[in-house]
Amino acid sequence: MTASFRDYYEVLGVSKLATADEIKRAFRKLARKHHPDLAKDKKTAEEKFKEINEAYEVLSNPENRKKYDSYGANWSQATSQNNPRERENQSGGFSGMGEEFHFGGTGYSDFFEQFFGTRRGGMNVGGFEDPSQRGNDVEADVLVSLDEVLHGSTRTISLRKGPSEKIQTYTIKIPQGVHEGQRIRLAGQGSSARVSGVPGDLYLRVKLQQHPDFSFEGNHIFYDLEMPAWQAVLGGELMIPTPDGRAKLKIPGGTKNGKKFRIPHRGLPDKSGKRGDFFAIVNIAIPKILSNEEKILWEQLRDFENA
Repeated sequence: MTASFRDYYEVLGVSKLATADEIKRAFRKLARKHHPDLAKDKKTAEEKFKEINEAYEVLSNPENRKKYDSYGANWSQATSQNNPRERENQSGGFSGMGEEFHFGGTGYSDFFEQFFGTRRGGMNVGGFEDPSQRGNDVEADVLVSLDEVLHGSTRTISLRKGPSEKIQTYTIKIPQGVHEGQRIRLAGQGSSARVSGVPGDLYLRVKLQQHPDFSFEGNHIFYDLEMPAWQAVLGGELMIPTPDGRAKLKIPGGTKNGKKFRIPHRGLPDKSGKRGDFFAIVNIAIPKILSNEEKILWEQLRDFENA
């Protein structure tokens, strides 16, 4: 059965004309509300959180958003026209060498994986197909959370191949310090050889889950620190979120927009456990709407500086 279309704009509660900033704000608001760590019903919250992440991953990426907007509910016909293998297979799985793959536990919906091509069939080692020797390798994405990067975890992945109703389950290890693009190998779980020989391998390619507060670059974590103009001028202290809990940050008077405050060793770990740094980047908030009292105070400041 073909996967159902997902209206990502509806998921985030934004219009199709929403700007990138509006999409980001909607994602952050919903992601904080439905974060599994904050919800009583963690299982329901986890599913909702994944749905919100998936919508944001598409709509925050200009190329993916353009593709999504171009085809919309006609996405299944679009994938069929663009992919000859899909013309032969409309059952909702990934086809590699004519063999369908249906996954569970990767963190993505069937719709996302079919439309955006996160399931891929590869060539045999050596760069050419020889089905009598070895089946093709297959690659699929697996969504990994910040907590899993920091502490590692084990995950249960389900896999059904071809027309078989048998579902195979595998316990995979997400190692501490796993990084974007890293591949986890399941030997012999790729496409079967057509004639004889051994099956190919299945590779799960790591993608970091979007986070409502943080962004990632290498082993470093970045946080947009919204700061009122008066605090940038006068300075003071702020409590900010980090992956290890809240931290106190001292703000010197005269802080400029874009200033980076570094907290060492609170970033992402590498495979040895050594962690990168955490950076809070100042974004001075300029009020768009002023009360009469606020307007008078700003005018007084202007007159004082021009005196």
